[in-house]
Amino acid sequence: MRSLSKFLDNRRRMTKSRLFCLLVVLGSAFMVLLIIVYWDNVGTANFNHHTSFSKSLPTYLSAEHPSDISATEDNGLSDVDRFLDSFLNSATTKNVRPSTKGEILAQPGGVNSFEENVRGYDWSSKTKLEESVLDHELIQEERKFNLRSFCANSSFHFPTKDRDFDDIPNKELDHLIVDDRHGIIYCYVPKVACTNWKRVMIVLSESLLNKKGVPYQDPLEILREDVHNSSSHLTFNKFWRRYGKFSRHMMKIKLKKYTKFLFVRDPFVRLISAFRSKFELENEDFYKSFAIPILTRFSNWTNVPPSAGEAFSSGAKPSFSQFIQYLLDARTEEQKPFNEHWRQVYRLCHPCQIDYDFIGKLETLDEDAAQLLRQLNLDSLFQFPPSYRNRTASSWEEDWFSKIPLEWRQKLYKLYEPDFVLFGYPKPENILKV
Repeated sequence: MRSLSKFLDNRRRMTKSRLFCLLVVLGSAFMVLLIIVYWDNVGTANFNHHTSFSKSLPTYLSAEHPSDISATEDNGLSDVDRFLDSFLNSATTKNVRPSTKGEILAQPGGVNSFEENVRGYDWSSKTKLEESVLDHELIQEERKFNLRSFCANSSFHFPTKDRDFDDIPNKELDHLIVDDRHGIIYCYVPKVACTNWKRVMIVLSESLLNKKGVPYQDPLEILREDVHNSSSHLTFNKFWRRYGKFSRHMMKIKLKKYTKFLFVRDPFVRLISAFRSKFELENEDFYKSFAIPILTRFSNWTNVPPSAGEAFSSGAKPSFSQFIQYLLDARTEEQKPFNEHWRQVYRLCHPCQIDYDFIGKLETLDEDAAQLLRQLNLDSLFQFPPSYRNRTASSWEEDWFSKIPLEWRQKLYKLYEPDFVLFGYPKPENILKV
């Protein structure tokens, strides 16, 4: 009996030992899996086309700025880092244990090498690129914070600020272009590189075919008249045709899921640009719709020429001063809403009703466009088309407004003040004072 009892005891001990070994193996496998998941989540910034940009700072911030590392870490190493370090050391012949996270990242056999082997990363061009990305991300956070702060500021008022998205008429949603293929919504603002951004949206959505019957792949191949043809784009105001009574509900779903962006510009410089392109160049449509009313109200011409050709031949063109008068005249808005080329951005894109993920500026167009395409993982498809050389410069502002009476300038600023404030443009004190 004693021998049988001893035998059973030995079997129990062996079973427990095997169970313990099995648990150790399973626990080790679980920890390895946990490490892989951990590095997959925080090792790099991956953006999903169909979701908004991450609101958190990039993961490499803590690695490059030790002061940002959590206080729970010991000598720069978190618990996971320490485990990973021992895991790596056990898999290599190296006996030197680095003392800081920075040394681990720099060491040939450290985390970088481990990730590079596992995930195929190329770490050779890390520093300058990531510093540039970080700078741009911080700028974006500042722009969005400024916009949200003033939208939430109860002491800052302007028309339509406090209305709900449901209260925006469909006809005022015609500037929101939707690309369902990549989950992107772009609100275009005329005179802010919108021609080229519309070209990009056509390529992404494959909404237009070239002469060979295939979607365009190069934005610059798309003709200007096709770019501005409303049939080339799916906009929010067309949703009622597709979704009927569910159109507003579908808009809200896409606004929540998709990445939303717009590009803006100094409001006064944008006005100068609009005047130059629509009144200093021969444009029959704009002459009949806007130049004739301006000349009739504010010039000494008794017989205004009926066509743009005759007007340009005889010198009957509105001046910039007359254009400003037209904008300030109460009859203008009463008879017809501002044309999109000089309508305020807050009326075009509804920034207090729509939470934009990216705010680009024409003043930093090249950098912002590159950053946006990179964050959307589209930079490998194409580059943003180069901007026009004949761009209206901000330095021209004082010259253009020098002949405008001070009172008009101040009234004009009040008209466009929401755009200045919401998008972080400083008040042009040099123009608004004597």
